Amino acid sequence: MSYSVLRAGDRFHTTTDWLSSSHSFSFGDHYDPENTHHGVLLVNNDETLRPGQGFDTHPHRETEIITWVRSGSLVHQDSRGHSGVVYPGLAQRMSAGTGVEHSERNDTWTSSDGLRVEGAGTVDVSYVQMWVLPDEFGLDPGYDQADVSADLATGGLIPIASGDPAVDAAIRIRNRSATLWTARLDKGQRVRLPASRFTHIFVTEGAMRFDDETLFVGDAVRGADLGGCALVGESDGPAEALVWVMGTSLGE
Repeated sequence: MSYSVLRAGDRFHTTTDWLSSSHSFSFGDHYDPENTHHGVLLVNNDETLRPGQGFDTHPHRETEIITWVRSGSLVHQDSRGHSGVVYPGLAQRMSAGTGVEHSERNDTWTSSDGLRVEGAGTVDVSYVQMWVLPDEFGLDPGYDQADVSADLATGGLIPIASGDPAVDAAIRIRNRSATLWTARLDKGQRVRLPASRFTHIFVTEGAMRFDDETLFVGDAVRGADLGGCALVGESDGPAEALVWVMGTSLGE
């Protein structure tokens, strides 16, 4: 077992009048050749968008993009005709494949049955966006989403997105070695991490204990061979972490 801890305040940070974004790895203007990925996880951006703002249409290629909204809502539209609003408890995946354009904005949204989504476009939206390298290039773009609120309510370790055929996750990704789990823990509750070569833990709510370290919101653990290690809830209220387990790394 080996691991390192990246504290929230040590991440690269981008700030504009409409965006606050903290980058766990090199991203955009922030480049460090010693910090480009962990396993096949290339991006772990913790972002907040102001109401009525966001990323206008822009392209992606050959990347699995998973979005996890913490609060507020995020409107997605892409060049393949997918559109909708992403909210807490909804897992979303976009496979960029050979090329797709999309936008992500904190805008108002009216559902297909004519009901306006409460709060959409009127309050800040906070979310984590993660990019994973796919196993194969040259595939058509794809899209998937699933509401996992009922699973999250049970607590524990819940599989959210996976390409591993042995893992029954809510949404599928195009990397057979990678699975994203969400840990939802009450104070004192513990879960054991799945076996894997590479593990990335990112706290999104509350506090957790890992080994001798207390992790707070925005803190991350990057480790190797952490299977069986415990995550323990430390908050008086609920704690949440996004946990990637991966069997391969970039270039393998």
